Amino acid sequence: MIDRPAEQFAFETYPDLANRALAGSVIWASDESFAERENLIMPHEPAFDPNEFGNKGKVYDGWETRRRRHDDIGGHDSAIVRLGVPGLVRGIVVDTAWFKGNYPTHIAVWGLTCDEYLPAEQIAALPDSEWTQLVPVTPAQGHTRHPFEIAADSAQGTQRFTHIKLDMIPDGGIARLRIHGVPAPDPRFLGGTVDLAATENGAHVTSCSNMFYSSPNQILGLGRAMNMGGGWENARRRTEGNDQVTVKLAAEGVIRHVEIDTSYFVFNSPGDVQLTGITEAGEEIELVGKTRALPDTRHRFLVDSEEPVVSVRADVYPDGGISRLRVWGDLSENGMAEIEKRWGSATEK
Repeated sequence: MIDRPAEQFAFETYPDLANRALAGSVIWASDESFAERENLIMPHEPAFDPNEFGNKGKVYDGWETRRRRHDDIGGHDSAIVRLGVPGLVRGIVVDTAWFKGNYPTHIAVWGLTCDEYLPAEQIAALPDSEWTQLVPVTPAQGHTRHPFEIAADSAQGTQRFTHIKLDMIPDGGIARLRIHGVPAPDPRFLGGTVDLAATENGAHVTSCSNMFYSSPNQILGLGRAMNMGGGWENARRRTEGNDQVTVKLAAEGVIRHVEIDTSYFVFNSPGDVQLTGITEAGEEIELVGKTRALPDTRHRFLVDSEEPVVSVRADVYPDGGISRLRVWGDLSENGMAEIEKRWGSATEK
């Protein structure tokens, strides 16, 4: 249902760095009494059904908070988005689509640069001095796309941001937040020639402690998971120990960096994660030490090891789901020979 023109802005030629499809995540919101914060970065255009009601009232395809009534609630509502791809912001769109009688009177947008995997509450508690104002407090209208261009040569336009905070003043609803800009990848993660844990390259799961809800093979699949069902989810562990999955790599290689993605696992992500490499001789090599995991987050870790491995074991503590496991590295001489042999034997038949 659409009743407004699809106006386009020049900066929208840049990718949306907050897009859910790029692993963006709304990690925190001051309130989401009526509609979930996650809707802010959904890739599709906001939808509206005038007849759809739920237990909390009218259903909106956006983020909607309760009405602020008392002094102890005072202030305004905010939401924080971790960009799927950090970058240089060129333009912002705050869309209040379908919020016609319950939109905020004003909005503001801030940017933050933080490469650490800090808990959402810790980021939310950072003082304003840690944030860079991208959009000052600005009047808002209902059912409207509000565009804000960020000049490339401005102080804001030359800073790389990892997080965006949207202020909704004082309360109400916002359908979408788009952060268009130039990706600024960490050059340390551009090494490593191949994902040795990808199914398409020959990797496969050899053991798994629990696969109650879904197959662990999904974590080795193409692209990104589209929802929680596209990853590996185990049952709630009621006994000692932890869950784990072991992957035979495409071939022997030296690991450069890895990715453990908990996207879509919000309340059932692991408490901690660990990744261990296993050599041809069976020796175990620590690739990623036991590390606190965040929900709905694409974690990336640099690996400091020159020891070739043939398998990796991902441990989740005590349980919890992951959507993808990526193991980027360089094939060893033995690994390349194995790949060539496999290819040759297939083409000779």
